[in-house]
Amino acid sequence: MNNKLRIGILVDSDQIPNWTFKMLERVHASNYAEFVLIVKNDTPTPSKKSVYRKVRDNFGRLIYLVLTRIDDAIFKSEPNAFEPKHIHQLLPNTPSITVKPIQKSFSDYFREDDIKTIKSHHIDVLIRLGVRILRGEVLTCARYGVWSYHHGDNRINRGGPVGFWEVLDGCGETGSILQILSEDLDSGQILYRSHSQTDHLSVRRNKNNYYWKTLSFLPRKLKELYELGGEEFLSRVRQDNQHPFFYSRRIFTEPKHAELIGLTLRHYSKYIWRKLQSLFYFDQWILLYDANHMAECSSSLWRFKEIVPPKDRFWADPFIIYDNHKYYVFIEEFLYKKNKGHISYLTIDENGNTSVPKKIIEKPYHLSYPFVFSHNNEYYMIPETADNRTIELYKCVQFPEKWELATTLMKDIYAVDPTVFLKDGKWWLFVNVCENEGASPLDELFLFYSADLFCGNWTPHPKNPVVSDVKSARPAGRIFSFNGNVYRPSQNNSWRYGYGMKLNQIVALSETEYKEVCVNDIEPQWDKRMRGIHTLNCVEKLTMVDAIKRRPRYFS
Repeated sequence: MNNKLRIGILVDSDQIPNWTFKMLERVHASNYAEFVLIVKNDTPTPSKKSVYRKVRDNFGRLIYLVLTRIDDAIFKSEPNAFEPKHIHQLLPNTPSITVKPIQKSFSDYFREDDIKTIKSHHIDVLIRLGVRILRGEVLTCARYGVWSYHHGDNRINRGGPVGFWEVLDGCGETGSILQILSEDLDSGQILYRSHSQTDHLSVRRNKNNYYWKTLSFLPRKLKELYELGGEEFLSRVRQDNQHPFFYSRRIFTEPKHAELIGLTLRHYSKYIWRKLQSLFYFDQWILLYDANHMAECSSSLWRFKEIVPPKDRFWADPFIIYDNHKYYVFIEEFLYKKNKGHISYLTIDENGNTSVPKKIIEKPYHLSYPFVFSHNNEYYMIPETADNRTIELYKCVQFPEKWELATTLMKDIYAVDPTVFLKDGKWWLFVNVCENEGASPLDELFLFYSADLFCGNWTPHPKNPVVSDVKSARPAGRIFSFNGNVYRPSQNNSWRYGYGMKLNQIVALSETEYKEVCVNDIEPQWDKRMRGIHTLNCVEKLTMVDAIKRRPRYFS
């Protein structure tokens, strides 16, 4: 396509939430789309009722609203995704029309004259940000259909309220999709699907987090439509939606007052119990290792020996260098008192004897995930420096203790756990990026490539983010080969940060394609005291992981 996409917007009023405003702002500033029409919904005002009748008819909803307001007041989140903004501050010159849809049951049908007006603007994509369920001819007013968000995973919980049941039912993740609407709600084509970690305490925080993430879905897909052209874009959408799906769960609705009271009591009793437990126990990251001389990579975690730090700190993110018949293990060492991590190292000899960690790199900002590797007979390290909004490359000038900053690979980016991989003379950089303020850094894996490790000019992969799923996005160690296959360890943060890992086989890696398939789930089930595991590395005969261990606060 050479001309910009012509975009229309369906809204309920001139006031739109902050996340929507930011989304439209990004599209408005782009070179691939322009807004040509705002369609404002003018629904009839509800009939007036006495206060008594309103309370009587909506008593169950009143309890829900009160509890929602309490949640909002206690768990305020910044930036606030739902702060009202005026759409005409962004689009003052965009033509607008006001429509009065015909309401039938839970659906809205547009009148014939409104349909004619919308069609006269030759819209490519109509974005539904208001009105109720759409049916009828309005679904065909735009060349590529009506696109709509659904904040929730339509394969797990259809209905509402948004972001509520995931929290109160204790779901590990909260889904979100962007879809092309159809006459049948069950057959809409999915354009984008993603999952975020559920906030197990607050509905407010849960929604705020994943609404901020979802604002990127629409700009990404509009850009893809513009670059591919309509025929290729729709062909790929059909390919992605080729399989049938049967929804076998109940339709979720707003809970009745008795049900809501029971859910709330159960929810907060779990929270109180966790707080009571925290008075006597705490969770600490520890290291585990196995020097298996019979296999290339040890895989029986119950065999691993523990390296437990003092109670004033934790040790995590072990990366290994084998040099001069000794293993050098580089770790994040985090002191609770400082609330900040630095990089240390320890040694393990070929008999499994370990040393005490020694600090080697400390900065005013937090350091972790010391990704260390060899290149041209030199040692380099890329620690996580997200708090400094950089990706930094260090060179070892005196192994293993002296390191100097060689170059900054990227600036002004909130990127966590950078992991590089050299393949066919090209460097690939895997890193989780938090693209929108207020969103989580756990959800989306971005891929970049460069012929030169030191250039500081990395090309973003056209399919970024190549993974958008809290269960498998964030890197969890060095990419490695085994039996001729290439594997990427990743974190599974669906239940909580650092809960588990997945082992993903990379089956396609090029400048235009990326595909991986999960071949193994790794969870902390070998010991009831283990609460999580989130880094895996194998070098020579040594395999290391880190794990969260529940420990007593006041006795051994």
